[in-house]
Amino acid sequence: MITSPDKIAAALKAELPGSQSHYKMLPPGRVLNPAPEDQSKVKPSSVLLLLFRDVDDLKVCLIKRPAYMKHHAGQIALPGGRIEPNESASETALRETYEEIGIPRDKIRLLGTLSSFYVEVSRFQITPFVGWMDTNPEFILCPDEVEKTILFPIEAFKPPYSTIELKTLTGLMKVPCVKYDGEIIWGATAMILSEFYDLINQA
Repeated sequence: MITSPDKIAAALKAELPGSQSHYKMLPPGRVLNPAPEDQSKVKPSSVLLLLFRDVDDLKVCLIKRPAYMKHHAGQIALPGGRIEPNESASETALRETYEEIGIPRDKIRLLGTLSSFYVEVSRFQITPFVGWMDTNPEFILCPDEVEKTILFPIEAFKPPYSTIELKTLTGLMKVPCVKYDGEIIWGATAMILSEFYDLINQA
């Protein structure tokens, strides 16, 4: 596993695992690309996979969404959101990270992007950015959007993966997931982590 920011940045510039990794964690019956008739309804968005080194562990900052949110309520997520007019995808990821967990953009080094994909249930087209911090993060949480943070060691994403039955917007569904510290990581967040885990282990 590569853990240095320079080597991760180099790996992100090479060929990405993409859908090969996404499919491992894709909920059944879901798709990675919008149907032609749904193209006009797609909402471009971006998120930030924010990394730092904690002793010997490479960790990522995950967040838990409050239970009352419209999209992804109670789920484990990455800071991010819909791209606003006249805003680039990277600007959105950095702005949302600051608004949600209080990490200013001047503390973050952007290393590159992972593969974009479509989330059918919310119609978001997500572009995941990968960022690096040289120090352990000090959070200031926005309580309207973040219930808590989870400092997740990337090594904990290694297979075999679990399966759990969850109540989703489309009914009960058995989904692939990773269990960590009493939480369930599944859906889009798991798909992003799957690609990143594969990338740094195959590089």
